[in-house]
Amino acid sequence: MNTSISSLDRASILAQALPYIKRFHGKTLVIKYGGNAMTDPALQAAFAQDVVLLKLVGMNPVVVHGGGPQIESALARLGKKGEFKGGMRVTDAETMEIVEWVLAGEVQQDIVGLINQAGGKAVGLTGRDGGLIRAKKLVSKEGDLGFVGDIEAIDASIVKALQDDAFIPVISPIGFGVENESYNINADVVAGEIAKALNAEKLLMLTNIAGVLDKTDNLLTELSPTQIDGLIADGTISGGMIPKIAGALDAAKSGVNAVHIIDGRVPHAMLLEILSDEAFGTMIRAK
Repeated sequence: MNTSISSLDRASILAQALPYIKRFHGKTLVIKYGGNAMTDPALQAAFAQDVVLLKLVGMNPVVVHGGGPQIESALARLGKKGEFKGGMRVTDAETMEIVEWVLAGEVQQDIVGLINQAGGKAVGLTGRDGGLIRAKKLVSKEGDLGFVGDIEAIDASIVKALQDDAFIPVISPIGFGVENESYNINADVVAGEIAKALNAEKLLMLTNIAGVLDKTDNLLTELSPTQIDGLIADGTISGGMIPKIAGALDAAKSGVNAVHIIDGRVPHAMLLEILSDEAFGTMIRAK
């Protein structure tokens, strides 16, 4: 099948993006990067290209990444099996060492390398850098989760400094406590808190699904807090989606203008969401 398009069509597509480039010029976009988009080489390359393009047209992308599959793989190699409670990974001391090594080492540096390869200037950060994420042990009704953290404070000054100097921050969801201990923090929660601290224009959360689906697998293009409560109560939203939705809703209520849960399996889904009229995924509304 011939998928080529004419020069005129290319020009038309670029022209259609102009109003969005103008609207979001100078604005901060926080991107939660996870799921299939992190493990498929073609999607990895498309993601890096999107991030660099957004930076080059004058926006300020900030990447917060997960790494669940990579952590599971590392644990399996060491003969450990991951355990979850309420969508959160139970993190004992040994698992915390593995999480820190995988996220701040392997995964983060892969993302930094891909963005740099695509022509950007990415810099990797954890919560320790510049005192970015101060955390404490999360107290959960699910029981003891070990070194799983609850965010106490975000100091985004290092992120702002990097943005002002044309860099693209790539943040691993690891916080630090008063005793210099490390905490594993849900990446969706970190992305939401970073978006709030930076007064972001948009929070985009890449997932392995088209968005939030109802019980008959229809896409819900918009959700209000009341609808979200109902979907959690009836089990439509469950497991790992709960902290994702909670972080998105909290960000929306705290002034982030638009929070979108989009399908990371679609190449260039971010560009389609940001630079076109085409609605992708589910938008979370504050009211």
